[in-house]
Amino acid sequence: MKRLLLLLTCVLTCQAQERFAGSAAIDQAIQAAVNAGEIPGAVCIVGKPGRILHRAAYGSRALVPTKEAMTVDTIFDIASLSKVVATTSAMMKLFEDGKIRLSDPVTRYLPTFQGGNSAITVRQLLTHFSGLRPDLDLEPAWSGYELGITKALTDKPTSQPGEKFVYSDINFILLGEMVHQITGQPLNQYVKTLVFDPLGMRDSMYNPSASLQPRIAPTELDPATGLPFRGVVHDETTRFMGGVAGHAGVFSTASDLAIFAEMILRKGAFRDQQLFTQAALQKFTEANTPAGQPTLRGLGWDIDSAYSSNRGELFPIGTSFGHTGFTGTSMWMDPASQTYVILLTNSVHPRRGKSVNSLRSRVATIAAANSETIRNAEVSTGLDVLARDEFALLRGKTIGLITNHTGLTKAGQRNVDQMRKAGINVAALFSPEHGLAGAKDESVASSLDQATGIPVHSLYDGDNRRPNDQHLRGIDTLVFDIQDIGARFYTYSCTLVYALEEASKRNISFIVLDRPNPITGTHVQGPMIEKELQSFVGCHSLPIRHGMTLGELARMVNEERGLNARLEVIKMEGWQRGDWFDFTGLQWVNPSPNIRSLNAATLYPAIAMFEYSTDYSVGRGTDSPFEQIGAEWINGRELAGYLNRRGINGVRFYPTSFSGPTGKTVEGVRFVITNREVLDITQLGLEIAAAQVKLYPGKLTLQLNGKLVGDRQVLQSLTTGEAPGLITGRLSAELSSFLDRRKKFLLY
Repeated sequence: MKRLLLLLTCVLTCQAQERFAGSAAIDQAIQAAVNAGEIPGAVCIVGKPGRILHRAAYGSRALVPTKEAMTVDTIFDIASLSKVVATTSAMMKLFEDGKIRLSDPVTRYLPTFQGGNSAITVRQLLTHFSGLRPDLDLEPAWSGYELGITKALTDKPTSQPGEKFVYSDINFILLGEMVHQITGQPLNQYVKTLVFDPLGMRDSMYNPSASLQPRIAPTELDPATGLPFRGVVHDETTRFMGGVAGHAGVFSTASDLAIFAEMILRKGAFRDQQLFTQAALQKFTEANTPAGQPTLRGLGWDIDSAYSSNRGELFPIGTSFGHTGFTGTSMWMDPASQTYVILLTNSVHPRRGKSVNSLRSRVATIAAANSETIRNAEVSTGLDVLARDEFALLRGKTIGLITNHTGLTKAGQRNVDQMRKAGINVAALFSPEHGLAGAKDESVASSLDQATGIPVHSLYDGDNRRPNDQHLRGIDTLVFDIQDIGARFYTYSCTLVYALEEASKRNISFIVLDRPNPITGTHVQGPMIEKELQSFVGCHSLPIRHGMTLGELARMVNEERGLNARLEVIKMEGWQRGDWFDFTGLQWVNPSPNIRSLNAATLYPAIAMFEYSTDYSVGRGTDSPFEQIGAEWINGRELAGYLNRRGINGVRFYPTSFSGPTGKTVEGVRFVITNREVLDITQLGLEIAAAQVKLYPGKLTLQLNGKLVGDRQVLQSLTTGEAPGLITGRLSAELSSFLDRRKKFLLY
């Protein structure tokens, strides 16, 4: 079943408006399923924002009591798709409005839950890690919404919260009632106002009217009448509750769900409306499962890797998300390719027992093999944009250029050389840590640029980290052009902050030539830094992985510190927030001596988190810095085995050995990124530390890393052996607050 979902599952044709490679094969697969009796019929839509690629109907809508042809406007009982379309949407709105917190116990909103004494959280309901049973008892038969809620409130868990994944309708029955209690509206009314009406989803509703019955796909036979259920919800529990519940009950069409999917892929926007914030959507569609759990779940959403094909070989390229329904429905979205796939069948008609998993797998394989899902952009950096205009913005000014070896045009030319060629007066250069050439891993003295004779003032010379009066004499404009890697403790960002402060004091103009965040602008992870722990390796209130460009960060610092600097950011062209560096078309230049690849940059925020530990190596001085760790106390096989058993999302481990900090050969582990989209550097960094605390007590000097981790409570929790999953759970509220803070400063 999941194969379909993570590979962008179904597609269609028959009445298709546009065809794509492999379309005929997919037609054949779906029609074969109809001919074999796997499904009576189906409606399938594939699209991208603003464009329907395919829309078609197959087979029959009804087989008994009379046969009816399937039509594209058929209304389906979408079963558990209700969980994401209705209930998850409602919870997402309450989350972004600050009316719920994911880490809160359910009893905060439903006080009588478990007698008022339960540790189950809202997050655990949404991810199905509550420990509650799959469903309420159906025998003896009962009826009434209130009785169903009472049963859900008092149903006893069968496992501890967070212990294991159990897909449970009870979780969403409770969430639906939570929406009711918080908003004062029944779930069906709230969702109609929140989602269906604003999006124009006119064929989406609970308890459809009798007038719509001819268009509704029937489900299985009602034992009482011998006729199929039609316009009456198939799910027994929802039926007992009057047709409205958090886990099932919505009826909809493929076209309506296509509108919903387009809104999600447009990051909550539809036409001139913003139904949901980008921050809330990101939070709900990223991995939220407890650390060490192999099952990957978002908040309500099922998530997994999306795949593409290269000469028949499938490879992961990002995270997709969606859901399925028991009646035979499915919806899946892939942000990487901006594609949604909707397959609606009534496979339980006239009787349940038929599986659509085989169909989903067959269609998925065809679709994946013919989908172009890798984004290949042509990004122009701020430097390229300025150079295209022959640096007109800088004419007549005396420039101080803060840069290093990464300050290159797309064609590989140095910024200073291109500026001088255009007649710009570059009076001084300023270099960050590692120097102008980016080659030194020590204090760097000031010097002259050999190619131009321009003085180079080091901003990493002894205790000197800021441009001073002598450096800035005669300078009226500072230009900053350095490639960052997106981690709080990568010092180029603090060089930016300090220089911006000095420019503000002297009323010097400050221009940032923006460059990509190579590890994307969408992933935000890691503890926030306490003010008392701020330093040159963390000089502003940020999480470890902040998901901002340096231009955006400059805007944040300028406002939040009240600098009122004369700041201007030259935006990139062609960059999107979800882009990794390999999407940009730009040439990789090692931004510092020990970041030698995009893989190393991706792992760096996690691996460097505890770098200051005594006699502990993160691979500096080896051929793979920040892609391995080692120490004299580590048993490589033991540590790799332990970490692999933890089931950390997006990464695997294997034992290795290399020359350590003292010159002795040490054992350790190397890291293999298996899915960078779901890799949570907070989880990875904490799991590495927690593993060593458990296996090698007292060896890792945690307390030396306060300025890197940024949160003393995190260090204390690790010291006492607290589970990493519990630690990351406590950090979510701060990250949510940061996402709200940063929204106003984002440029892309």
